[in-house]
Amino acid sequence: MSERAKISALLVMQDAPVIPVIVLHDVADAVPMARALLAGGIRMLEVTLRTTQALACIEAIAREVPDAVVGAGTVRSRADAQAAAMAGARFAVSPGYTSALGQACFDAGLALLPGVATGSEIMLAREEGLTELKFFPALQAGGVAMLKAWSGPFFDVRFCPTGGVSLQNAADFLALPNVVCVGGSWLVPPDALAQGDWARITQLAQDSRRLRG
Repeated sequence: MSERAKISALLVMQDAPVIPVIVLHDVADAVPMARALLAGGIRMLEVTLRTTQALACIEAIAREVPDAVVGAGTVRSRADAQAAAMAGARFAVSPGYTSALGQACFDAGLALLPGVATGSEIMLAREEGLTELKFFPALQAGGVAMLKAWSGPFFDVRFCPTGGVSLQNAADFLALPNVVCVGGSWLVPPDALAQGDWARITQLAQDSRRLRG
């Protein structure tokens, strides 16, 4: 594992109030999009493995935008983890958690931010040494009220709520003591990508930086 690959999930979460959840269909958009986010103060970039071009986009960002820290989202298997690491990803975000996925990310040198939606899933991840977790899908699984309820029994766990989080409700989540950051797709709107409106993406990134004082 290279020095460049060594990063913790907590460092990923602490860098900014929002981790952008990015869906890219065209490799040509990857580098200017990453530079636009970086110009707005966002450098932790989650590129989801939901498109055929996702790995190529991760590779392009890792190669051309070294000041950004690119990660892979929607990581669901050992094959996903291995492919993401080979493309240059430094962290992985998953919609759920299994022991096998945790081991695969460890073996690939990827920091993992795994998705949880129940107390049992938190306990499994906690038993395996993971204390930074993605709450997904946040709004549908109980939102702010659920995170408040978890703060007692899971006092040693920190969360990144994702799923239904928007510019309008992000501050409600970020006000909770057990929330380090949120994940949101609003920073990279599909129409801004289609129009190559990089200035808008930079502005959205700047706005997100102000969500936490």
